[in-house]
Amino acid sequence: MTDQPPASTPPGFGPPPPQYAPQPSRPAAPGPEFLAVDKHNSVVVDVSGVAFEMYDITVDFPWAEIRSVHYKASPNGKALMVAVVHLDGRVYECVVTAKPRELLRGWFAQLAWVLGYYRPTG
Repeated sequence: MTDQPPASTPPGFGPPPPQYAPQPSRPAAPGPEFLAVDKHNSVVVDVSGVAFEMYDITVDFPWAEIRSVHYKASPNGKALMVAVVHLDGRVYECVVTAKPRELLRGWFAQLAWVLGYYRPTG
């Protein structure tokens, strides 16, 4: 082996200049959360917005894209129905079955409080 000087880094390679260096991500400020889950679906409401998961497909709605959030019991009283109205008027809905049925009352109380926290004017 021969001793060779270390290869210099070609221009354009190496760490980015400080103004372009990645910034550490800041965690969102903590806030209340709502979670309703059944065998196939879930609804999450937290500081980032509303998320629906239906049969392993997740749809996220940031608060800035939401016009309003509505919820009610299903006609048979066994499930929570949550609808998100997007700013462009489209409506997305997720239904989560409450087992046992008494769980639905708890979900209503918690969801009302969490939505009131993030959307006090509706």
